Amino acid sequence: MAKVFKKTQFINTLKEGSFVDDVFVVKIKKGISEYAKGYSFELLLSDNTGKNLNYKYWGGSDEDKVKNLYSSISHDAIVHVQGMVSIYNGKLQLTTNEPYIIESLSPDQYDIQDFIKPNKQDMEKMYSNLLKSIGLVQNNDLKSLLENIFNDEGVAKKFKQHPASIEIHHNWISGLLQHTLEVLKYCMSSANMFPELDKDLLITGALLHDIGKLEELVVSSRVKGSTRGQLVGHLALGLIYVSNKIDEIDGFDEELKNKVLHMITSHHGKIEYGSPKEPMFPEAVTLYYADEMSSKIAEILDFVEQSKDSTEDKFSYNRRHKRNILVG
Repeated sequence: MAKVFKKTQFINTLKEGSFVDDVFVVKIKKGISEYAKGYSFELLLSDNTGKNLNYKYWGGSDEDKVKNLYSSISHDAIVHVQGMVSIYNGKLQLTTNEPYIIESLSPDQYDIQDFIKPNKQDMEKMYSNLLKSIGLVQNNDLKSLLENIFNDEGVAKKFKQHPASIEIHHNWISGLLQHTLEVLKYCMSSANMFPELDKDLLITGALLHDIGKLEELVVSSRVKGSTRGQLVGHLALGLIYVSNKIDEIDGFDEELKNKVLHMITSHHGKIEYGSPKEPMFPEAVTLYYADEMSSKIAEILDFVEQSKDSTEDKFSYNRRHKRNILVG
């Protein structure tokens, strides 16, 4: 029976001088090169902390042996690694020298939750709440559209489990569902403050704005972008998908169709943020800011939580936003 590894050493806890004997996911393979004593290769490793770790294997003079080892490690492989943590170019690096090892594991030798963050809320309860929100929609066209999509067993199974992103926000199992419901709550709060807003459009936009992420992202041993997702992006994928689903409904109002598609297309708010159109009516503006609230708050909370584990300072520099964040 194969040995089962349970992760105990997470990347955000590693320190210079530590000996590592644990499991990681291979995010990037960087190739083989020759050095004075033999052949080496580099990898980029990750785990469910969302952090990355540079790795270097220092092999001996047997080139074929190093090549065979390198070839046995695939992209997205889960590997058991032994080695020492050091500082290289100002960053932590894990290095392996013989007789320590790196080896690929089979799926029965690890727990996938060590590499993808687990859900933070009950997915069945969240999906039930999503379906209840569809029941509030009065417009028959919009209600039919939402029911046709979210009552589909394949969509439901995937939507319940899908992350919302690779790294930035809600990058855990059921993250997309949690984010979608947060956006919905912000939209409904806005509708309560501004009764002029069309609640049916807000519910529809909130539930469908990120539907393209079901195609954009794939989940295996880690979360990554699909080829179609990389080339087309979730806004365009969502636009295509929803447009096709609308066309399956006889007599769907054309102006209403254009409004729904505009909300998906414009929900990033600005052209420089990836929206080919900026929001052009109140419900689209509301959706944009609701999406911003959910994503930005989740992102900053996650950054603060991770920074607490890696620094004793009161402030930590956020490279994405190019400013210090209070974490202490």
